[in-house]
Amino acid sequence: MGSFVLSCESTADYPRSFFEARGIEYIMFHYELDGVVHEDDLYQSVTPEAFFGALKAGSTSKTSQVSVGEYTEFWKPMLEAGKDVLHLTLSSGISGTYNSAVIVAQTLAGLYPERTIRVIDSLAASAGYGLLMDYLADMRDSEATLDEAASWAEEHKLNVNHWFFVSDLDCLKRGGRVSAATALVGSALGIKPVLHVDNEGHLINVSKARGRKKSILALVDRMERSAIEPEKQTVFISHGDCLADAEFLAQEVRRRLHVPRIEINYVGPVIGAHSGPGTLALFFLGTER
Repeated sequence: MGSFVLSCESTADYPRSFFEARGIEYIMFHYELDGVVHEDDLYQSVTPEAFFGALKAGSTSKTSQVSVGEYTEFWKPMLEAGKDVLHLTLSSGISGTYNSAVIVAQTLAGLYPERTIRVIDSLAASAGYGLLMDYLADMRDSEATLDEAASWAEEHKLNVNHWFFVSDLDCLKRGGRVSAATALVGSALGIKPVLHVDNEGHLINVSKARGRKKSILALVDRMERSAIEPEKQTVFISHGDCLADAEFLAQEVRRRLHVPRIEINYVGPVIGAHSGPGTLALFFLGTER
């Protein structure tokens, strides 16, 4: 491991085994399901099948970001151990956690003037956020300095492409992404909005496809247009309890773009509370978003 701590939030949507293997520290968001508040502990206490099953059965879920106090308790032991910290947050276009992290970093800088806490707005979410962390862990393990890793993140974070579609338009309606009329008509006609995360880190509705197969192929089309050397990339796929669709998407990406490594994981409960069951997302490095 390198000379600094690399940290992020649970909304990077990778399994706990990934963070442990890569030596990445994470702090947990919170979500509420059927009136019970849970930590986003990467599906250790509530399984993804149980979470998405509850949403399919009509439950609703609310989410809350990391507090200032939680950030303080998260970072203090690292600083007291003589470590510097490079932390990437969930996109500021989705959550206010970046602002909270910056406030705490500035406060702790006064208490630990010999240490460094660098906070970067990833402008990313879910496994796109996780993809950045994977690359940064490689840099840290190759003895890059904190400043070198931070500079790479700032320079390349807008190369991280997020392309996805959702099945549950009611979740998008509750989040204000589509109107009630659009959700009603879209659900009746089987229309799936294709979305991405733009350069400001906001979720943007880009196009529509009718039916799941066409929606999946639309994601591959997007990757084919802009992927940087896909034959050398690791590509990440997240799904909202629709593994068969994720495997079909992976098959098409391999067939058309010859990608050597594809990782498939569940969408986490915080992102999943807003995107809903049946969400399918593709993450890769591209020339632009």
